Amino acid sequence: MALQFEELDIWKQSRVLCKDVYRITNYELFSKDFRLRDQIRASSGSIMDNIAEGFERNGNKEFIQFLYIAKGSSGETRSQLYRALDNNYIHQEEFNTIYNKVFQLSKSISGFIQYLKNSQLTGHKNLKS
Repeated sequence: MALQFEELDIWKQSRVLCKDVYRITNYELFSKDFRLRDQIRASSGSIMDNIAEGFERNGNKEFIQFLYIAKGSSGETRSQLYRALDNNYIHQEEFNTIYNKVFQLSKSISGFIQYLKNSQLTGHKNLKS
């Protein structure tokens, strides 16, 4: 059986991150800031969704493009975490924990991009029948 996106470590990490974001956005003050709550949920969800969508494209060039989008969404999530901290929606310790997860995930995505760029693997789209 072929590899599935659910088996990728970066997708698993992004799922945990998304779950953490949803947990903190349910805090009373955070949940009332509808715009920020929705933005950070969307950006964290975008990380895992773009990894999955890019993987399903079956070609490294497109996959890499979607990984760059996922990496961008991780930066957006980190920025939104600062807004949550600055508005006292989360405590510093919780900020540090989630920030470190998203920062490490961003580094892992970068490493995976480099791996794919240097790999002889090309995905199904580039295979000749």
